[in-house]
Amino acid sequence: MSLENLSIVLVYGAMAAYTVAMLGFAIDLFGLGSRTVAHKRRAAGIGMSTTWLAAVLHLGALITRTMAAGRVPWANMYEFTLMFTFFVVATFLGLNFARDMRFLGSLVNLLIVLGLGLATSVLYVNAEGVEPILDNYWLIIHVSVATISTALLYIGAAFAILQLFQHAAEKKTVGAAPQQVVNLRSRKQSSRVRNLTEETTIASAGGGGSAGAGSTTAVLDADTDADTDAPFDSREKTSPFLRIMGSLPSAAKLEIWAYRIVGVGFVTWTFTIIAGAIWAEHAWGRPWGWDPKETWSFVVWIIYAAYLHARATVGWTAEKFAYFLLVGFLALLANFYLVNLFIPGNHSYAF
Repeated sequence: MSLENLSIVLVYGAMAAYTVAMLGFAIDLFGLGSRTVAHKRRAAGIGMSTTWLAAVLHLGALITRTMAAGRVPWANMYEFTLMFTFFVVATFLGLNFARDMRFLGSLVNLLIVLGLGLATSVLYVNAEGVEPILDNYWLIIHVSVATISTALLYIGAAFAILQLFQHAAEKKTVGAAPQQVVNLRSRKQSSRVRNLTEETTIASAGGGGSAGAGSTTAVLDADTDADTDAPFDSREKTSPFLRIMGSLPSAAKLEIWAYRIVGVGFVTWTFTIIAGAIWAEHAWGRPWGWDPKETWSFVVWIIYAAYLHARATVGWTAEKFAYFLLVGFLALLANFYLVNLFIPGNHSYAF
């Protein structure tokens, strides 16, 4: 068996393992609301174990593809999909070292199965060398960072999807509308209100006003931390949807995690565009030419830049920011699949 064929076999093996892991995480989610705290999550354990197995097979497929082609394995759409889905699972596994993120397992593995299925059925090309213009060290830098960015921004979108479901569950249970996100502007305003409250209570009641000031501080701290994991008691709910969502982190916590990981993804995407401009200067004699790929990459950058700016300054509800992230990730997918397949440009030869 050739290395190229072995790589394909390993990809199919990884897809099978990812599918088992996805089912394991799904079974775990459906049982979350009916368990006690001490109950072992066997399905989640199976999901994690098979995800690790799939990641090893996935890595093996990339290594054998590299050996077969004699170059880095991200020079075309098939290989790019292999790489970014691998970074998705690597990010997911890495996050689980810091905190229990197994509730993301179904969404993560679903994307990977779909991505690898598309890669093997539609995007596959033989392992060969690259065009002379691609035979450059910037291929290693530019495209590798792009795959990492895509993985990070997908994890952010996955948090946003769960956040929207959690908003719906919280509305049905506690009747609470999505709260405004605590940002730089709102923190400054809250600080002014707290200082004014403290000055007023001290001036009017001496030491008797400390209780009012303390309650204000407690509300602000709770709003800032947003560290509530379970937003309501899932065991009291009869709806399967509410039982599941009641066992997941609160919408506020999910929004914070999405914001943080998208912030990192935005930095790497910015570097991707800069590296691409430097490479374009070497290859085509100009850093920017409004090629369809360049234009769409810039559109994606604008969307995420607007999201981060609005998240830091505008007093929107958290639900609106979740929709913002989903629009950004859809634009990212359009940039990769639709632009590459249907809009001719200078980047077409790479795919």
